[in-house]
Amino acid sequence: MQFFLDTAEIKEIELGLEWGMVDGVTTNPTLIAKQGKPYLATVQEIARLVPGPVSGEVLATDFEGIVEQGKRLAGLAENVVVKVPLTPAGLRALRVLSGLGIRTNVTLCFSAAQALLAAKAGASYISPFIGRLDDVGQEGMELIGQVVSIYENYEFETEVLVASIRHPVHVVQAALLGADVATLPFKVLEQLYHHPLTDAGLEKFLGDWKKTGKSFNE
Repeated sequence: MQFFLDTAEIKEIELGLEWGMVDGVTTNPTLIAKQGKPYLATVQEIARLVPGPVSGEVLATDFEGIVEQGKRLAGLAENVVVKVPLTPAGLRALRVLSGLGIRTNVTLCFSAAQALLAAKAGASYISPFIGRLDDVGQEGMELIGQVVSIYENYEFETEVLVASIRHPVHVVQAALLGADVATLPFKVLEQLYHHPLTDAGLEKFLGDWKKTGKSFNE
């Protein structure tokens, strides 16, 4: 399973890369707006920093606008993946972009039927938003299981990119279901490292050695 960071915060990306756990980055207009920086320049800066895929989202909602903005985003760097909305115009534009060799990520997926449409259109990635489904009383991980099964049934090449992840359990559940990618807020990546028994065990091991009064080299 690949881990992407869902952020536009450069410091978070740099630290995640230092840890060796970041395979790519996803952004969206909300995340970039929080940084107060120019839109395209922010996507380009991230793409230069990250070796793997960097998803940059179009702001247009009409067919012609999505195609035009998609081309501009893809032209920023070779590793930019163009995020398009799961709408008729978005999937129509996706076919054009795919025909030009541009990788795409279909965002705001909330049903298996939508995921099927995206795969048939030739999406590189589909992004089901599980946390938002949980918020309205639905089971987000159930959708992931459905999408993975459908894609396996028909051997679609579209990768399942689990989005709107809220906690480490989401990550583990997605991995058990066979999702290809989990895109995480930085705080969730941090939480994956932690367990109270790990902290307690480390403290005891080091404390026991300290009691001997000897150094590492003795």
